[in-house]
Amino acid sequence: MKWLKHAFAVDATGPVEPTESQRAIVDKVCCEVVRRHLTTPALLALEMSRPLNYVASQVLHFFGPFVSAITDAEGHKHFAMFLEQRGSIDYLCRRIEDLEAEATNHTKTPPSEPTEKSADGLSMPH
Repeated sequence: MKWLKHAFAVDATGPVEPTESQRAIVDKVCCEVVRRHLTTPALLALEMSRPLNYVASQVLHFFGPFVSAITDAEGHKHFAMFLEQRGSIDYLCRRIEDLEAEATNHTKTPPSEPTEKSADGLSMPH
């Protein structure tokens, strides 16, 4: 009866850490989302599809042969395997938010202007 003890066990909740090969493809996807300014729609879609992330990963596996004719099949496979894990949506959301914050900080920080000292010793911008 040992098998019955873990029959309904589920993985731990919270973000999961991807492997190196999974991290490369996940970062690529997240960077494209941020670059195209689709952060908010992507986060909404990810949060709404949270209960179906395993089903979505199986759909990706199903379309794998078709996708391999067009793009990198290994990356597609690693991304689908990452989505099979319970905490993958948490990781994706957190990574997209981090990349968006970095992109926002780069655009808001103006370059520092050189200053000159005036005759009275005060600094003046050009």
